[in-house]
Amino acid sequence: MIRSMTGFASVDRQYAFGRLAWELRSVNHRYLEVGLRLPDEFRVLEPDIRRTLGKHLSRGKVDAALRFTATAGEQSGLVLNQPLLERLLVLHEEVRQACGGQQPADPGALMRWPGLVEEVAPDPQPLHAAALELLGEAAASLQSARAREGGEMDAAIRDRLATIESWVAQVRDWLPGIRDGLRQKMLARIADLGQALDPGRIEQEVAILAQKMDVDEELDRLDAHVKETRLVLEREDPVGRRLDFLMQEFNRESNTLSSKSVDNRTTQAAVELKVAIEQMREQVQNIE
Repeated sequence: MIRSMTGFASVDRQYAFGRLAWELRSVNHRYLEVGLRLPDEFRVLEPDIRRTLGKHLSRGKVDAALRFTATAGEQSGLVLNQPLLERLLVLHEEVRQACGGQQPADPGALMRWPGLVEEVAPDPQPLHAAALELLGEAAASLQSARAREGGEMDAAIRDRLATIESWVAQVRDWLPGIRDGLRQKMLARIADLGQALDPGRIEQEVAILAQKMDVDEELDRLDAHVKETRLVLEREDPVGRRLDFLMQEFNRESNTLSSKSVDNRTTQAAVELKVAIEQMREQVQNIE
């Protein structure tokens, strides 16, 4: 099974403390690169988020965004530091008596005293645990989307492999006729010269020319690459790099076939092979 590196997933859920929503987008990349957009209260989770994504994905540039909307009453609240208030009131009374005044304590002035009003945030543990659990679901959904697209890419690659097999078989069928044609052309040119040549020398030259244009080895390797590619497509682990290497091998054999061509038919076959290989390569560039 192959998986694309392109995909999108979105999951959201309502909890007692509020609503969490993840959005994941991925495109092709040489390695796994994660970009995060998180609310401040979730930034402490960044290492855990990267590890969670790494369990599901091995390659691709992934943008992960988390949104959090707190339930009313669950947000950070303000509370009065009662012991500090009582101490301030005692001190105020002592000062008032020492000064012989009757001025009551000013609530506004007391409210400005550092630490009298404290902010109390809800326990972050349930919030963080829910965010990571939901991220796991989003990552699995993203990988499913990448697998669906990968299925389409798999079909496209297999179609090009069949095209390559067909052209390789066609070239094999042509080779005996091409070799015989080369011999006949050489004999015709020698006859035009009007000079008698040693038949042994003629056969030797024909053999040398046939050796130069011999592509049996290249055709065998192309068939071997087709078989190996099909085996790789069946693997469960990420295979993008393996396939990329095989595309380089395909290109090498098709280039050699083109350089050895002495017939319009094999030249055309080499061109068609290059087209099919390039179409495969374009698919492979986006495979995990």
